[in-house]
Amino acid sequence: MNIRDFIDYIQYEKRYSLHTVSAYSSDLQLFNDFLLKEYQFEGIHLANNRHIRSWVVSLMTDTQKATSIRRKISSLNAWYKFCIKKGIILVNPVAKISLPKIGKRLPVFVQEKSLAGMADSFDQINDYEVILNQTIVLLLYHTGIRRAELIGIKTKDLDMKAMQLSVIGKGNKQRLIPFGKELHGQFLRYVDMREQLEAKTSEEYLFLTPSGQKLYPNYVYRSVTKELAHFTSQDKKSPHVLRHSFATHLANGGADLNAIKNLLGHSSLAATQIYTHNTIEQLKNVYQNAHPRSTKIRGSDSGN
Repeated sequence: MNIRDFIDYIQYEKRYSLHTVSAYSSDLQLFNDFLLKEYQFEGIHLANNRHIRSWVVSLMTDTQKATSIRRKISSLNAWYKFCIKKGIILVNPVAKISLPKIGKRLPVFVQEKSLAGMADSFDQINDYEVILNQTIVLLLYHTGIRRAELIGIKTKDLDMKAMQLSVIGKGNKQRLIPFGKELHGQFLRYVDMREQLEAKTSEEYLFLTPSGQKLYPNYVYRSVTKELAHFTSQDKKSPHVLRHSFATHLANGGADLNAIKNLLGHSSLAATQIYTHNTIEQLKNVYQNAHPRSTKIRGSDSGN
């Protein structure tokens, strides 16, 4: 069975992108070269799961990234499915291959000390756009809501007396989020300025652009990027960074994980558990710096 037949199939019949076609072709050729070098035969349709497992081990030995290895296995899987379709083989040897796990990305967040006193540092000027941007960044940090949830907030969703906010999250699920005096004070400033807007074409929505329109995703992103630049020099600044900061700071402060889950609107606790990483790292540092049997060499031990 010729690799070229498969490449023509995915390029002209399946109409895969040129990038994907090139990647599949490269992966299959690499495996073919491996078989020739290690097992002295050509023709990847002749390989079994032992050969494939051996190739995966060699890739891992070469410190290839898990994402790269998984893509190569995906290329082989597509190839063997094609071979089964053509009647060349009966069983897909990739079916029994375990994929290397991809490490979870740790959330990017702003250090708590950088955001401490954020509201106190705001310019106290009566300019609608300035106050709108300040309210956006403070709301995202104080509640951890998503950008889309913020945009969708309507005037009826804000209960100033009860100091709570209703948002519609993923799956059209509604949740109530409490907020404190600092955000309450910022809301008072914003609502007062909002009432002075001359043109309001989206009256039902709480947050409006200076022209009276409903907010849109890029506006929120630009507002957050601009405001966060006053508090952190880190490269990544976005609404989701504030969501991560909210959750991480709660976890570091000892908040119950289930409570954080409910505030974030996660469907399962597994999605929330990533925020415990930084708490664990803090505990490790405390242990290494303070415990007499830690592996870290402290200055007071150096003379013993």
